[in-house]
Amino acid sequence: MAIAPTPDDRFSFGLWTVGYTGADPFGGPTRPPLDTVEAVTRLAELGAYGLTFHDDDLFPFGSSDAVRQTEIDRLKQALADTGLVVPMITTNLFSAPVFKDGGFTSNDRAVRRFALRKVLRNIDLAAELGAQTFVMWGGREGAEYDAAKDIRSALARYREAVNLLGDYVTDRGYDIRFAIEPKPNEPRGDILLPTVGHAMAFIETLERPELVGVNPEVGHEQMAGLNFTAGIAQALDAGKLFHIDLNGQRGIKYDQDLVFGHGDLHNAFSLVDLLENGGPGGGRAYDGPRHFDYKPSRTEDTAGVWDSAAANMRTYLLLKERAVAFRADPEVQEALAASRVPELAQPTLAAGESYDDLLADPASYESFAPDAYFGARGFGFVRLQQLALEHLLGAR
Repeated sequence: MAIAPTPDDRFSFGLWTVGYTGADPFGGPTRPPLDTVEAVTRLAELGAYGLTFHDDDLFPFGSSDAVRQTEIDRLKQALADTGLVVPMITTNLFSAPVFKDGGFTSNDRAVRRFALRKVLRNIDLAAELGAQTFVMWGGREGAEYDAAKDIRSALARYREAVNLLGDYVTDRGYDIRFAIEPKPNEPRGDILLPTVGHAMAFIETLERPELVGVNPEVGHEQMAGLNFTAGIAQALDAGKLFHIDLNGQRGIKYDQDLVFGHGDLHNAFSLVDLLENGGPGGGRAYDGPRHFDYKPSRTEDTAGVWDSAAANMRTYLLLKERAVAFRADPEVQEALAASRVPELAQPTLAAGESYDDLLADPASYESFAPDAYFGARGFGFVRLQQLALEHLLGAR
């Protein structure tokens, strides 16, 4: 089936994704390093619109100012040559040994100050390149041992850091918002702000909560045993879905970073349906980048890297097509009505109705017959799921 991504689809990739050399805790690289210019060029040829990166992806940790500027200039030229943009930037506070106990929440105060300076410098670069989202993944902000970290103090230091960053972008006049990326564990035994819900609760304690949202990742929520589509729906409901990371995950295990759709396909389908068709009145619910945070399998050669990048975009577009067909199917519409899915949008209380009115309504309690639901009045959810499956399989 001929499906070709275009920049209008707003597909973006992290430089660390296609640049992954295959190294893992049990073995070294299986592919050579990828040059930034080649990454930009190949992604543009595949139909992507954006490239994202950590500072240390673009220039090695500890680089001199001259080396740093050389790599920035090379990136700028590649972007100008291809038309790719940089919609998001993030900072690596997890790889270098100095961050072994975290950045913003390290027990060592000097490390926390160094982390803030590193982030502030990268925010300046984000503004220079026109990025409007700054993602914060606290991969080392956590602990393995309960006695090792005063969690309330750690959250206070996390809050202090994010508040400072909010002041910085406001005072500089930067058009940048922050997106916290939750993850339950790996590489730390337990990571602070482990789920979408934890992150959104934390955001409400900040001085500038309007500047901070979430950047949920498929695999991260599913590592915690949670339903990713449900988490995204709640983030959308709160107006906090500032960015999203798409990949594949198969169950509660280590972070697999598979190609999008190569894990829980049903949940990937419901996610795309939500993003594309789940807004008020059935319109698009999310207009930001469709960002792929995956790793080309260690088994692949260089050609396989680009095959996997293309697979992410193709899978998303196929699921988008299937979701449109699902929504347009008259039998699906009938099944949705039979399952009373549209009825959930109807307020439980009538316009202007108070609890006194509810208490005075015998139909809501005195004459209501709950026993009628035993063995009857089913909701037909299995039939609805089967129709979704048949659309996924191309049988309808």
